[in-house]
Amino acid sequence: MSAKVRIQNDLYEYVNGEWLEKAVIPEDKPLTGGFADLDTGVEKLLMEDFTLFAEGKKTTDIKHMHYAIALYKKYLDVKQRNADGIKPVLPLLEKIEGMQSVEDLNKLAYEFEFGGVSLPVSMGVSEDMADATKHAFIMSGPSIILPDTTYYQKDHPAGKQLLQLYAGMAKCALAFTPLSEEAQQQCIDDALAFDALIAQKVKSQVEWADYVNNHNPMPLEEVAGYVKPFDLKGILAKIYGEKVPQTIVVYDPKAIKEFSGYFNEENFRLYKHWAYLKCLLSGCAYLSEELKEISTSYRRALTGVEKDPCLEKQAYRLASATYSEPLGIYYGRTYFGEEAKQDVIAMVKSIIEMYKVRIRENAFLNEATKEKAVLKLSTMAIKMGYPDEARPFYDQLVFDENDSIFAIMKTLDKKIIQHNYDELYEPVDRSIWAMPGHMVNACYNPSANDITFPAAILQKPFYSIHQSLSENLGGIGAVIGHEISHAFDNNGAQFDENGNLFNWWTESDYASFKELTQKMIEQFDGIEFHGGKVNGELVVSENIADNGGMAVTLAIMKTLKEKDYKAYFMNWARVWCRKAKEEYINLLLSSDVHSPAELRANMQPRNFSEWYETFGVTSDDKMYLPEDKRIVIW
Repeated sequence: MSAKVRIQNDLYEYVNGEWLEKAVIPEDKPLTGGFADLDTGVEKLLMEDFTLFAEGKKTTDIKHMHYAIALYKKYLDVKQRNADGIKPVLPLLEKIEGMQSVEDLNKLAYEFEFGGVSLPVSMGVSEDMADATKHAFIMSGPSIILPDTTYYQKDHPAGKQLLQLYAGMAKCALAFTPLSEEAQQQCIDDALAFDALIAQKVKSQVEWADYVNNHNPMPLEEVAGYVKPFDLKGILAKIYGEKVPQTIVVYDPKAIKEFSGYFNEENFRLYKHWAYLKCLLSGCAYLSEELKEISTSYRRALTGVEKDPCLEKQAYRLASATYSEPLGIYYGRTYFGEEAKQDVIAMVKSIIEMYKVRIRENAFLNEATKEKAVLKLSTMAIKMGYPDEARPFYDQLVFDENDSIFAIMKTLDKKIIQHNYDELYEPVDRSIWAMPGHMVNACYNPSANDITFPAAILQKPFYSIHQSLSENLGGIGAVIGHEISHAFDNNGAQFDENGNLFNWWTESDYASFKELTQKMIEQFDGIEFHGGKVNGELVVSENIADNGGMAVTLAIMKTLKEKDYKAYFMNWARVWCRKAKEEYINLLLSSDVHSPAELRANMQPRNFSEWYETFGVTSDDKMYLPEDKRIVIW
């Protein structure tokens, strides 16, 4: 506890202040504390196991782990990578540079899509929002270099500098290519020019946060017309043969409808060099150590990270990302206790039941809407810990261990892309977990109406069978309530109990909900934080979820014979403990849908009477909020 502040003035600082003074951010990370420290602990534990696996001192009978271990060992073998240098990526770069027209691109588009070369549109397959049992073919514009479109505005304090850093990174990487110095500079200039055109058309992070607006089904003929001269129907025919999808769900309508504003015959050279540079920089991850370090310099500057992780950590992270589900199962079976699993499942069920009570007692909903909300809660699925088995898809992720790491990753990436496209005409598998067991996180999936709690998050301070129930409710309980509340945030509220995009509200009830949503936006909007300001619209869905998580767990606290509100609020603040680099804080302010951790700790308690009663908070204290400004939605 900090002796420098009163809890009534700053809950976050009071609980975490002493730790914050002493905490040191690792050189290879942008932050420490809370989620990050638990993630570091899980990573350290599994890296130790991978070392033993690689040395033959430990074995596992979990299917697919053989390839995760083989990939880990292959990445550690830097001798061949360093000897090969840039050579593995040159054939692809030569094909890109050899293009002279859009017609050339159309001939290569299928190969490029599966080979890691960025096309002027982004494509894939995802759940159909309108029918959660089916998949849909989706499309959007290409990605931009900077974190958000707002960075391209003239008055943005960091945008120009970051582009200069990106250009410097590009120059260092291009020096390894056969391009002349003049051609290298032309490549950089053209790539940045194309990126600037894209930034005028694609969605901002605030627009992406309103993800229901991604659902824009359009006829194939219409979309194909928008993206001419790119031959959309041609590449779809190569992917699907005679079963070309006739409906495209356009996630980013402006980018597609105004496609000619960034891609046409006249500016084809800009696209070509943009694709060349992106291919080179993404490929560097699997090339020599020198090229790998060059390719991460922009990202390090963006997040304030001082250096790349050690080689062993890089190898582990690659194996973890590629074989996440089998590794999560290994972690869960090895380190997750059944007692904890059953205890938390019981907690989830009790929180859902209390949520139903609160819905039925809700003051702004009529009976018809309440019944639908309770039905959604009653059908919500719980995924706790880790899945029983990895998906059969992982049987496909095999490779020749004699290949280079670059060739191996191209092989695996191609299989992953193909699998995604193959899902279009397959029914949605509700048994798939959104997160692996070794991830320190949790989530709600509106299309499946399910909540996922990986084994790795069920640790102190979030949860422990040795913590009091009050502490656990302030930690994992509030997180559980948070995820349940996503079913009723500004996005999730538009999906029904089956995961379909469907309006189940009465008109007056939804109008009342939108008024409360606007108040939540206003409560956070414009708060000054580390030289920037919170965008209330960007973070509103997560703030609604935090608010709901606290409301339902405080309601449960009232029912306990032995309750400790001080322990509840202090553990709430403890889980948000964080120390981060200024660059990373600024990045999150512009692009993260979550409010800064400090504000998550300090803002929500002010909305609840229990906060004032527990600590005697008055209008003279900084963490006081007038009653007419307090918001409780759920």
